[in-house]
Amino acid sequence: MDTNKNKSEVLRDIGKNIRQYRKQKGWSQEDLAFECEFHRTYIGAVERGEKNITILNLLKIKEQLGVRLVDLYPEE
Repeated sequence: MDTNKNKSEVLRDIGKNIRQYRKQKGWSQEDLAFECEFHRTYIGAVERGEKNITILNLLKIKEQLGVRLVDLYPEE
């Protein structure tokens, strides 16, 4: 984890990137949730940085979005 960021900033950054890739696909939060087999409110909470997402769920999301894991939290 970037030592200059706190945990909530990291979660917000990941959520922001998920939102960006989801919108590029033209998907709603509900669409992404369906593809990942999550509840629709879970995706919203992840995108807002309110959930400390597990690596397994992050892997599901990146697979459905068709991106690399590093794309969801690129090094600066």
